[in-house]
Amino acid sequence: MYCRPRPNQVLPAVVHPTKCCVNHNMTTYEVPHIHPTHTTNVNNVMYQHKHYFPQTQSQVDSVSHQQFNCGGGPGGPQGPGGPGFGPRPRPPFGPYGMGR
Repeated sequence: MYCRPRPNQVLPAVVHPTKCCVNHNMTTYEVPHIHPTHTTNVNNVMYQHKHYFPQTQSQVDSVSHQQFNCGGGPGGPQGPGGPGFGPRPRPPFGPYGMGR
């Protein structure tokens, strides 16, 4: 018995907006002006438009903690973790505690 293979599922293409870039090329021509018996001083002003494209980066450092309560065990209420293993005592209330 011959089984035809299933064709691959091809999704429609995702077309993103076109990013338009323009390159400006500048050519400078020098034109000398010669005037017999007359002097012309030509003061040229040039504006140089300098464009900057600063880019920033950031970094995220992720840290995870897991806490496990492993129970008392055969060693009594302290268990295999030794002294200090287990729930913390509740803070006191009153004139010197948190309930002030």
